[in-house]
Amino acid sequence: MNSDKNIYKKDVNFTELASQDAEFKNILKPNGQVDFSDPESVQQLTKSLLKRDFGLKLDLPPDRLCPAVPNRLNYLLWIQDLLDTSTPTPSLDDTHDPSRPVIGLDVGTGASAIYPLLGCSHYPTWRFACTDTDPHSFTFARKNITQNNLSSRVRLLQTDPDGPLLPLDDLGLDTIDFTLTNPPFFTSPSDLLASATLKSRPPSSVCTGSPSEMVTPGGETAFVTRMIAESIPLGQRVRWFTAQLGKLGSVSTVVKELKEKGVKNWVVGELVQGRTKRWVVGWSWVGWRPAVRVARGAVGVTGGDLPFPSEAAAVKVVVEAEEVGRRVDEAVAGLGGKWKWDADSGVGVGFVARNTWSRAARRKGGGMEEEGDEMAFGFRIYVREVPGEGEKPAETEVVVRWLKGDDSVLFESFCGMIKRKVEAQ
Repeated sequence: MNSDKNIYKKDVNFTELASQDAEFKNILKPNGQVDFSDPESVQQLTKSLLKRDFGLKLDLPPDRLCPAVPNRLNYLLWIQDLLDTSTPTPSLDDTHDPSRPVIGLDVGTGASAIYPLLGCSHYPTWRFACTDTDPHSFTFARKNITQNNLSSRVRLLQTDPDGPLLPLDDLGLDTIDFTLTNPPFFTSPSDLLASATLKSRPPSSVCTGSPSEMVTPGGETAFVTRMIAESIPLGQRVRWFTAQLGKLGSVSTVVKELKEKGVKNWVVGELVQGRTKRWVVGWSWVGWRPAVRVARGAVGVTGGDLPFPSEAAAVKVVVEAEEVGRRVDEAVAGLGGKWKWDADSGVGVGFVARNTWSRAARRKGGGMEEEGDEMAFGFRIYVREVPGEGEKPAETEVVVRWLKGDDSVLFESFCGMIKRKVEAQ
C-alpha cells in the first residue's frame, strides 16, 4: 500500500526541492541526484523535506538513524485508515473525522522523534506519548519536540531496556488509540553484518543507526512477541497495537503468536515506498473491524496469515435498487437491535446482540433485543447499482461490511440471510 493521501506517491523532485531550499541545494550533485552514501546528504534531504512540507525543524546526531520521511508518513496514513474504518461510532461511510482526538504511543521514538513530529503536524487533534531507552537519542528527541513547540502535545518517557515496552501507567495514560513502532530488525551484530554481506548490491541509502536501533535479542519477531504478551493485560485500554516489520517472513511468525494468544481481530498491511517495502501487523482486543483494504492489504501475504474478510457481496439480482433497498430494510428492521437505513444513499448501519434470524434462533425465541443488551455484531449494508454491459442487464448488488464482532460464522450466516430475503420476493 502506498496511500492515496501520501504526498510522496511520486519520487521527490530534487531539482524542485533545491530551488526551494538553499541548504539542500548545497548538497545536490551536478547531475541533480543525492549521494545516498553520504550521511550528511541523507540528513539534509530529511531536514529539507520536513521543513518544506511540514514546517518542522530537525536536529540529528551523526551516529543515530536518519528516518526517511515518505516511509514514516506512509505508516501514519495506514494507521489513520485503520482508525477511520474501525471507529466505535460508525456512520454511513468510513470518512476521516479531523476533529476526533487521537492518542498514539511511539515505542522507541529515536533521536528524530519523527512519528510525533509528523503526526502532530499532519493531524491537528493527535497527541503522542513516546519512549526510548537510549539516553543520547532521548536528548535529541526532547530537543526536536521542544523546538517545534509540541511539548504540550507530546509526552516523553525514558525507559529501561528491561522494562515494559508499553508503559501506559508510567505515562499516566488510561486509554490510547494506537501504538506504533519500528523494532530493530536484527538478532545480533553478526546478523546485521551477514545481512549486509549477502546483499548483491550496495544499499540504497547509508545506515547510521546505533546498535540499540538496529539489534535486539531475537530480532523484530521477539520484540513484537513481547508487545503481544504485554497487550493481554492492557486489553481494551488500547484500540490497536501495531508494529512495522522489515522481513516478510516475520509476518507469519507474528500472526501465529497472535492466534496462539487468542487474538481474533488482526490486520496485515504492506507499505511500499520506492524500492523499500515494509509490512505492518496490528491487533486489537476490541471487536471493531477495519475495511478489507486495510486489514488484508499485504500482497505478499496469503492464507491463514490474513484475517477473515470483513466485506462480502451477499447477492446480485436483476431488480431495481430502490426495491432491493426496501427488501433489505424490511428484513433487517425485523431483527430487533438497532438499524438506520438511508434510502437516498442506499446504505444502512445496524447492530444486534445475537443471531435472531436463523431457524434455531427462532425456535429458542430469539426476538427483539432487550434494552442494555451488548450489541455484539455490527454491520453496514450497501445497495449498489451495477450497470449492464452489452446484452447483460443492469443489476443491483448488496454488499455487507462487518463492523463489529469476533464470530466470522455469524457474519457469514447474516450474509446468507440477506441473500435469501432479497431473492425470495
